[in-house]
Amino acid sequence: MTPSTSGRGLRADARLNREQIIEAARALFAERGPDVPAEEVARRACVGTGTLYRRFPDRQALISAVALDGFHRVVAIARTAEDEEPDAWQALTRFAHQASTELRLATWLSVWFASAWAELQADPENRRLRQILLKILDRLVRRAQSDGDMRPDVDTGDLALLIALLLRPIPGLRADLTQRSTDRSLVLMLDSLRARNDAQQLPSQAITTVDLEPSGCE
Repeated sequence: MTPSTSGRGLRADARLNREQIIEAARALFAERGPDVPAEEVARRACVGTGTLYRRFPDRQALISAVALDGFHRVVAIARTAEDEEPDAWQALTRFAHQASTELRLATWLSVWFASAWAELQADPENRRLRQILLKILDRLVRRAQSDGDMRPDVDTGDLALLIALLLRPIPGLRADLTQRSTDRSLVLMLDSLRARNDAQQLPSQAITTVDLEPSGCE
């Protein structure tokens, strides 16, 4: 990222404007979806439209900034859960619940803005954050399995894909029902990952973080 897109190197007032715009866009995307006008984002951020366009010349730049801000939040949640929880299973549970809002918005952005999202995937900062997150989750999965709390036939890739699938948008579902469904489904998902002697055997091999890496094929 360049200083103008990351916010580094900006004056304090310009940096504050940038943060207000990202927070406003994040909230409005979550509330209203992808078609929120730039003018409304500026109004929610308490800045002029000209200020918004100086910081983010087009919607793609704003989407990228919102997504990267969300990824930073998710990594911070994962780090804090790993540092503060007494065992790996509780850390994974805490992460899944606390990060669900940020991860859901990231999933929705990937659906709503596919072309912008494809470009974001090549961003070095995005890739760095993704690697950090997967390493933290991988450590927690290994520890939870070693403790006997998590079923041994799953891997970190399974967990990441389950969360991503769970948080995909369902067209036409009310916002309150979406939240209720997410909260309930996360509990069901986590319960299915607990180690049990009578658990049904999973087909094929576990999905690892290596499986999630881009293949490089067009």
